[in-house]
Amino acid sequence: MQKTIHLFTILLLFGNMPLQAQEFIPITKTEVLYKVSENNTTIKISEEEFKQARADYRQTNAVFLPNITASHTGIATTNPLMAFGSKLNQQILTQNDFNPALLNNPSQIENYATRFEIQQPLINVDGIYQRRAAKSKMEAMSLQQQRTTDYLVLEVEKAYMQLQLAYKGVDVIEEALKTALENRRLADNSFKQGYLQRADVLNVEVRVTEIQNQLQTAKSNVQNASNYLSFLMNDETYVVYQPSDSLSVNTFTIETNKNISENRSDIKAMQLASNAYEAMNKADKMAFLPRLNAFGSYELYDDQIFQADANGYLFGAQLSWDIFQGSKRFGKAQKSKAEFEKSQLQYSQYVSQSNLELNKAKRALTDAENKLKLTMLALEQSKESLRIRTNRFEEGLEKTSDLLMSETQYAQKQLEYYQTIFEFNYAQAYLRFLTKD
Repeated sequence: MQKTIHLFTILLLFGNMPLQAQEFIPITKTEVLYKVSENNTTIKISEEEFKQARADYRQTNAVFLPNITASHTGIATTNPLMAFGSKLNQQILTQNDFNPALLNNPSQIENYATRFEIQQPLINVDGIYQRRAAKSKMEAMSLQQQRTTDYLVLEVEKAYMQLQLAYKGVDVIEEALKTALENRRLADNSFKQGYLQRADVLNVEVRVTEIQNQLQTAKSNVQNASNYLSFLMNDETYVVYQPSDSLSVNTFTIETNKNISENRSDIKAMQLASNAYEAMNKADKMAFLPRLNAFGSYELYDDQIFQADANGYLFGAQLSWDIFQGSKRFGKAQKSKAEFEKSQLQYSQYVSQSNLELNKAKRALTDAENKLKLTMLALEQSKESLRIRTNRFEEGLEKTSDLLMSETQYAQKQLEYYQTIFEFNYAQAYLRFLTKD
């Protein structure tokens, strides 16, 4: 499970942005999810990667579909063989053309040829396996795109809770500031009446200043959290968002005994990637087999451009076999085999790592749940302690230092409690992410 980020260090990535007057915009998590699904750059990149893999797969249609070309060529020649052949193709040979003097020293002749060619693969076993590899890669990219979307849903939940946590921090510190200001008023009155020393009043002043600084930091954290949401939504206006609801404990039904599913999109994508490497290895092995291709052409000839007084056709089949390519194919097959075995090891490692992460997430959820109970009790205790010390301070029965300590402790316990709520909610969301099919 990723490390949680404490309230005063959330999203420092955006901390150097200039602080300008910004508009506060209310926003719901549903709106964030919609905008992320429509505009997020990472999702768009994954979509383009899938399109790239799909285009590679479509290229393998050449294993079955014909290759058709058309050309128009014009030449002028006095070459004896070319001149005789051109006349023969144009079907304009006469008895006089067999005169040895004309055969050996022909006059210039022009020849224009329009040619339509077709090549049809019949048996290309290596190409079939290459097509299977491309299909597996395309399917893997589709599943990876789905997992990318799932991850961004988790990231939105986390970022939205961070924004809620930042606002809770502001609320806690603003309330602490009100209490500190009231205590400063009481301390000033007690000092004027001779009940307190100047040092006690200065301690209260220092406490007020500390809280004011903390409040400024907390407000900066709100801006940082808002900026990160803007980044996820690909919104460069960088307004300050305000969540529509407050941070509270989420209770979802989670099967803690559920394990990693092999049908999870990213794991299945790893398996398909391994299948692609296996198919490529088989394709390299099949490259040792001969290939059978059919071909044909239809030709039009004339001594005038774009004319067709003579024509002819040709068709046939070719069985070709590359017997030896200087051991190039042997090395290529060995390389693809190593890549396939490597992909199998990576798949096994990824599944093992996912199970490790799942066990860690389960423990983190249990720890967060126990910590939530503890921080709730600590918060109640510190609140009651502050109430008692405040009443005693108003009656002149409590030291200033003890009151300030109770103030500080109560604010800290509130922040710890909300931080624990964040950790508990995120632990649940992360566990759902890991166990999703």
